[in-house]
Formats: sequence, C-alpha cells, structure tokens
Amino acid sequence: MPAITSLQNPRVKEAVRLRDRRHRQKQGRILIDGARELSRAVGAGVRVLEAFVCEPLCTSDEARHLLGLLDKCGGEMLQVTEPVFEKLAFGHRTEGVLAVAEMPPARELSQLAFNEDKTVPLVAVLEGVEKPGNVGAVLRSADAAGVSAVIVADACTDLYNPNAIRASLGTIFTMPICETNGGDALTWLRQRNFTILAARVDGSVAYTEVDFRGPTAIVLGSEVQGLSPIWSASEIRAIRLPMCGVADSLNVSVTAAVLFYEARRQREGSGIRDQGSEARGT
Repeated sequence: MPAITSLQNPRVKEAVRLRDRRHRQKQGRILIDGARELSRAVGAGVRVLEAFVCEPLCTSDEARHLLGLLDKCGGEMLQVTEPVFEKLAFGHRTEGVLAVAEMPPARELSQLAFNEDKTVPLVAVLEGVEKPGNVGAVLRSADAAGVSAVIVADACTDLYNPNAIRASLGTIFTMPICETNGGDALTWLRQRNFTILAARVDGSVAYTEVDFRGPTAIVLGSEVQGLSPIWSASEIRAIRLPMCGVADSLNVSVTAAVLFYEARRQREGSGIRDQGSEARGT
C-alpha cells in the first residue's frame, strides 16, 4: 500500500483531532501512541480500528512484535511517512506505530468485584485530580504495587487523554478502574466495610502507624484543592507523609506510590494476598 505522505490527509487529520477531549467523546475513539501502551491495549481486548505505521521507525523488537499483533486484530493498517508520523505522535515518540481504537466502555462501581475468600482488596480513590499525567502515573504505581482497583471520583480530566495513557504505560487498559462521584464512592466503600484512609497534609496520623492489612481504601485528592469535605467523616482516618523540607506537599503520584508500597510491605509481611497479586499469580 502506498504510504500517506500528506499532512492534510483526512484520515490523519481525523486521528490528530483525538488529542482533544471533545473529539474523543464525540467519536467514542481514542488515540494510542507507543508500542508498550498499544500492546497492552490489544492484550486487554481494546478494539483497534486503524493503525498508522512508519516502517523505517519500527526498529525495536517490541514494535515489530506489535505489528504482528495488529495484523491479527482486523483493524486497517495505514503506512505513513516520517513527517506524517511526527504529526500524529504525541510528544517525541519514534517507535513507528500508533493506533485509533474504540474507547473502552465505562465500568460501573457495581462491576468492581473481589474474591474476598482468597484476597484482601486494596482500593485507591482519586478525587478531582486535574492532570492526566498524574492520573496515569498513579495507575502505573497501582499496577506495580498490586492495588485491586482504582476509583476515579469527580474527574477533572478524561481517562483516555493521550498523556494519561502514556504516563500509565498502558496499564490504564489492564487495571480495574471506574469513574463515579465522591459521594457514591464513599457509600460503596462504607457498604463493604473498607477502612478508609484519606491522605492529607494536615493528617493526624503518620502513614507508617496505620494498619493497611484489612480491606483498605487509600483516598488521594487534587494537589490544588485537596480532598472535599465528604472525606472528613468521623470514621475516615486522615494520614500524612512527613515533610522535612520547605515544600508543603508531594506530587499526588509520588504520595500514591509511597502509600501503595507501604500497604504492600505490611501485607507481604503478614502473608496476605491482595487482588493484584492474585491476578498476576504472584
């Protein structure tokens, strides 16, 4: 097939529009850039509609393997030149392949299920986080630390922003994740008797003094606004990370990683299997 050479090609222009949230929502499509990200999307069953391929840039084993996967997916393969690929790619990506895919269906809170006979669930709640890169980074840490699920409450960005996909390294397609509002998230956690730990700069308890070994929800808020008042209920414990310098807070993704791994440390020390390790067979 002849390569697409024009930057004004209608297929190229339509794909570039998917960087904008309005067009993603209108079309029900997303743009996935990067060999690892796209491989994980395909592995998770995300339907690829069309793939843009720049053969001279597909030099890595990962990219070549991905081309084989895409060839079996049924989506259309479109060859493009390097200038066209540069226009399509998000940031400075030179792996030579990206794709337009159907937006994965939204998961409801009621669809989050844990086998509590075998595992002890550990859930993260992100409330009002504005930056897609932070959402993606939290998902990446959640995946690595064996978090059971991530609940995005009162989202200020959409999950499938290209920066969120990139920052998550594609784990956004493999982590159990759902969107809801803060009130419904809190009700859901209460009904299931989760211990709810809210990360706050002014928290009364250091995170190392908290027991993460039972069914636990770690709640993290916006760096600008913090958590909303609903997370100040009497049964919710406000926890803090020590701040020894002049900065008064950490990036939300850094805070998340510290808390996720403290939970994992405590659970492994007690021989507790969490949902993430059960899913990975570890």
